[in-house]
Amino acid sequence: QVQLLESGGGLVQAGGSLRLSCAASGRSFSRYAMGWFRQAPGQEREFVAAISWSGGGTYYANSVKGRFTISRDNAKNTGNLQMNSLKPEDTALYYCAAGLSSAFYGGIYYYTISQSYDSWGQGTQVTVSS
Repeated sequence: QVQLLESGGGLVQAGGSLRLSCAASGRSFSRYAMGWFRQAPGQEREFVAAISWSGGGTYYANSVKGRFTISRDNAKNTGNLQMNSLKPEDTALYYCAAGLSSAFYGGIYYYTISQSYDSWGQGTQVTVSS
């Protein structure tokens, strides 16, 4: 496992932007795929975006496609989620997650489910006002 720490959350007006970061500790970060999930009050945790261990594959929930961009820098053990054109419905606690690349060999679906990830950060709050 790796240890993950998110940062960059905050309060922003609708239409604004935020950039979330996820700092990973551990020597094998490049072996892990990364994902971002979010959970709004009273709702289940949902998939937002994911990126393969190499960065060559990126995947997005339909609700954020075209507005959010996921990236990673394996040399710096970091991952990022650039969020543009934010909407009030994007308000949630955002979690960074990591899973060994072998957990995703079955295909894109496995990037979208929380069970594929075995390391989680504590979350960073994003609030979008209307």
